[in-house]
Amino acid sequence: MRLPVRLPLALVLAAVCAAAQAQPAPAAAPKPFVEREIARFDEPWAMAFLPDGRLLVSEKAGRLQLYDIAGDKRIRIAGVPEVAYGGQGGFGDVVLHPRFAENGWVYLSYAEPGEGDTAGAAVARARLDLDNARLADLQVVWRQSPKVGGQGHYGHRIAFDRDGLLWITSSERQKFDPAQDMSGNLGKIVRLRDDGQVPDGNPLAAQGGVAAQVWSLGHRNMLGIAFADDGRLWVHEMGPKGGDELNLIARGANYGYPIVSNGDHYDGKPIPDHDTRPEFRAPAVTWNPVISPAGFIIYRGDRYPGWNGQGLIGGLSSQSLVRVAFDGDAAREAARYDMGTRIREVEQGPDGTVWLLEDGGRGAKGRLYRLEPAS
Repeated sequence: MRLPVRLPLALVLAAVCAAAQAQPAPAAAPKPFVEREIARFDEPWAMAFLPDGRLLVSEKAGRLQLYDIAGDKRIRIAGVPEVAYGGQGGFGDVVLHPRFAENGWVYLSYAEPGEGDTAGAAVARARLDLDNARLADLQVVWRQSPKVGGQGHYGHRIAFDRDGLLWITSSERQKFDPAQDMSGNLGKIVRLRDDGQVPDGNPLAAQGGVAAQVWSLGHRNMLGIAFADDGRLWVHEMGPKGGDELNLIARGANYGYPIVSNGDHYDGKPIPDHDTRPEFRAPAVTWNPVISPAGFIIYRGDRYPGWNGQGLIGGLSSQSLVRVAFDGDAAREAARYDMGTRIREVEQGPDGTVWLLEDGGRGAKGRLYRLEPAS
């Protein structure tokens, strides 16, 4: 009788990881929608619907377009701040204040030029003057600190919670270690009042300075942020080579980058997995092969059966729309729809219809799509 060969645990784990990495991407699901091209924009990055159904679209080079979908007309909004355009830098997110109908505030994120060929993300608010097609009373409410060289990993996605607090994803600018350095706010999720002041309850408020802004740390490149109806905050981030993540965000939690990751460095240098360091918060979902997540909503509506309360994530390198199901603190990929192009942004329209923005690079044309439910 031959006894089984007992391999060292490290070799077993390595074999399991290698087998997992070798798995192909899930087969594309049948689409419960038909995508319709509505318009084209120049390197679009984000969009937000106004109460009257018109659409604000940010273009990476520094333009904000007001698009009348019904009339197929667009107006360029004046008064946009100067942006540091290049690489991943430029104009970013556009989000309405929760009380926009009363105060007219629009929040914008962008790469802001600094001294000596440096840059950093910034968030400003301004009143949208629709009569004159301009931004008025522009105020910068937050800045990345420090500004650094390079053109990658700004993050600068924006969301408001149900209490009207402002949340910002501040990525680590491809500098790795700042994600663990509390002297700056790179690689962190930031929680502020709508005027940029630090609210009560931030976990590191007693430290003062930029540390007081921080809600969680140890993040890489976060390009999607959304609140579920139960108040849970979900954020996705691009991992290094392999290991894209969807994280449930907890107060004061450290998500481990660059000390741990379920991916490796692009030069091939391994990074220990999350399960080797249990003091760091592990992701709810990881993707390898990666999806290159960009844009994120949690859908609320009934136009697409079974989607209510589920997440929709745009995929850049995966050229897909990824649907995620939640179960309390857990999440899983529920379906993946092949879009045949890089999806930069996802948004829900006033009538419950989902809209997508195609990326403006690497062969993508910057198209705006409406997803019409299949009959």
